[in-house]
Amino acid sequence: MDTKDFRRRLHRCPELSFEEHDTAAFIAAELSKAGIENRPIAKTGVLARIEGRRGNPKRCVVLRADIDALPVCEMTGVEWASQNKGVMHACGHDCHAAVLYGVLMRLQADPDFEGTLFGLFQPAEERDPGGASLVLAEKPFEGYDVAAVIGEHVDADLEVGEIGFCPGKFMASADELHFKVKGVGGHAAMRDRIRDAVVAAADLILRLNRLNSDVCVVSIGHVAADGATNVIPETVACDGTMRTFDENLRARVKEMISHIAEEIEYKYDVEIENDIRHGYPCVENDRRLTYEAMLLADSKGFVVKDLGMRTTAEDFGFYTHVYPSLFYRLGVGRASGRAHTATFLPDERALSVGEEFMYQLALNILNR
Repeated sequence: MDTKDFRRRLHRCPELSFEEHDTAAFIAAELSKAGIENRPIAKTGVLARIEGRRGNPKRCVVLRADIDALPVCEMTGVEWASQNKGVMHACGHDCHAAVLYGVLMRLQADPDFEGTLFGLFQPAEERDPGGASLVLAEKPFEGYDVAAVIGEHVDADLEVGEIGFCPGKFMASADELHFKVKGVGGHAAMRDRIRDAVVAAADLILRLNRLNSDVCVVSIGHVAADGATNVIPETVACDGTMRTFDENLRARVKEMISHIAEEIEYKYDVEIENDIRHGYPCVENDRRLTYEAMLLADSKGFVVKDLGMRTTAEDFGFYTHVYPSLFYRLGVGRASGRAHTATFLPDERALSVGEEFMYQLALNILNR
């Protein structure tokens, strides 16, 4: 099976986070056919291992691809479209897995390299607590000298043949915000008999919005107030996200949010349940790895693009705080559309670009 067929097979049968049972079974079967050692990891993931012919087998490189899909109803119209209604590989994880599969096939066919290569097909990138945290909890690389953990993500802002890099801080941390504002509900015309949770929630949202800056994002995307034109509800729920690029700032913003909630409670005589759920850490690329990868990409004829920090998040950040790591962006062309939408359709020519670069990068690090 070639890389494109592998990708299309995954695309037809997408599965949500922690439900990737058939996906993992298919990947494991294809790896086993090629004689590649593999085992389950993080419930619904697959960890492959190829030992090189030379060097210290305890020195290793980890190549990671995520494999989960999104709750999106596909509208691309391609013949390999999702057969699982309401679920779609709308973020390109099928492409990531296919690239990794292609690299493993090549290394298995000719393992003339130093050390050990791990291929990690990771589940549940799209859902807290994130599959990466579960992978690390199993300590699969204990006893190894991990030279690098490498990951990629498709990018429709880059054309096919372009690869984007950002040394150092790259992607934001991501925490979930959940508030429940409790007041005293009642008739909307009898203001003296209510403690208005709607007004308190509105003020809370406006106060939180003032925390936004170039290095911090606080957004409320869901508000539920089950009232009516003349009914003030007793409870209002507000849910959102918080993003930062620095762990110290992350902690300070959480404290500020808690103080704001306390002030709103006092001002409107309401109670606020403040539940900040710790999510993904920042993605921080190892600078040496990044610059080496940029030089390698340029030497192989790929177009190197300098990228800035992004407020989007990735659970790959867990790896970057444990091992030397690199996360880069693989161009799939602007005609692909926007990720996380029903019509997202990456240009499949990017698969060969992704495979060749990841293959060369793995060898470059292993044989350093």
